[in-house]
Amino acid sequence: MALKLEKYNFNLPKELIAKKPASPRDAAGLLVYSRKDKKIVCDKFLNIGKYLPKNAVLVFNKTKVIPARIFLKKETGGRVEVLYLEEKGGAIEALTNRKLPIGSKLYFGSREILSVKGQRKNIYCLEPLIADIKGFFQKHGRMPIPPYIKNTSLPEKELREKYQAVFAERPGSSAAPTASLHFTKRLLKKLKESGLGMEFVVLHVGLGTFAPLTQENIEKGKLHEEYYEMSRKTYSFLRKAKKQGRPIIAVGTTVARALESGKLSGKTDLFIRPGYDFKMTDGLITNFHLPRSSLLMLVVAFAGRKEILDIYNKAIKNKFKFYSFGDGMLIL
Repeated sequence: MALKLEKYNFNLPKELIAKKPASPRDAAGLLVYSRKDKKIVCDKFLNIGKYLPKNAVLVFNKTKVIPARIFLKKETGGRVEVLYLEEKGGAIEALTNRKLPIGSKLYFGSREILSVKGQRKNIYCLEPLIADIKGFFQKHGRMPIPPYIKNTSLPEKELREKYQAVFAERPGSSAAPTASLHFTKRLLKKLKESGLGMEFVVLHVGLGTFAPLTQENIEKGKLHEEYYEMSRKTYSFLRKAKKQGRPIIAVGTTVARALESGKLSGKTDLFIRPGYDFKMTDGLITNFHLPRSSLLMLVVAFAGRKEILDIYNKAIKNKFKFYSFGDGMLIL
């Protein structure tokens, strides 16, 4: 299928890029779009319950963002930024902002931390030289907020709380599943008391979600792999709910990707783009995404390119905030 990235572009005023989340979280804006009658409603996220089908099942991603960004020194003394992606066979895979010679070491102060073992395209394989590398990142790392959130007023301590879902549980993500960030404990309680079903999966967010699209992605129809899992109980419940005609609402594109991958657990390289036939996802809660991104293409696959670009233009006119800390959408 021919796919042209320029067809998934739009112009966004810089002032509409959210630098911090709404406070409280559920005070964020909400744009509701019904595919059935093409109706658009603007509201507050706190009121999302009145737009959800009464027998719907919400599916959340309970991954937890780790402080994955850390600044180290090369043997030459130069500073290098390392972004942890995942652990593989005792080593870690990471992105860096500098080229690293194979065999060289990276330091924190005078302490040897990592050894550069290999490179695959722009991803480095780094061998830990200390016993608890995850603990080291937890102590010295920084939350990996996206580079377009510049000059945020939030200190690191607040970022560790605000760039994290209130139900986050399983450490492993290098970016937040941002649709989850709008939910407060009071809103979850209110939705549960209204009779909505709630289930949780895990998808550790990595390159498959946040990396820029490449021509290779488009030609192969695949993204970078991300690990996901759901319990057998959740899997069975969702299958049963689907047969009963209960709408399955994915809270975020990462959940949609996990649901559509069709297995209990594993790694998924699924690239959901226009032409994709959704098997499990009946509704989607999501943010307003970057142009020319796999996330925007997933939303377009769900609701149509013209429709979504028109909705984005309406959101811009109504001063909705975009991207990770921005406002939310509900597509039914």
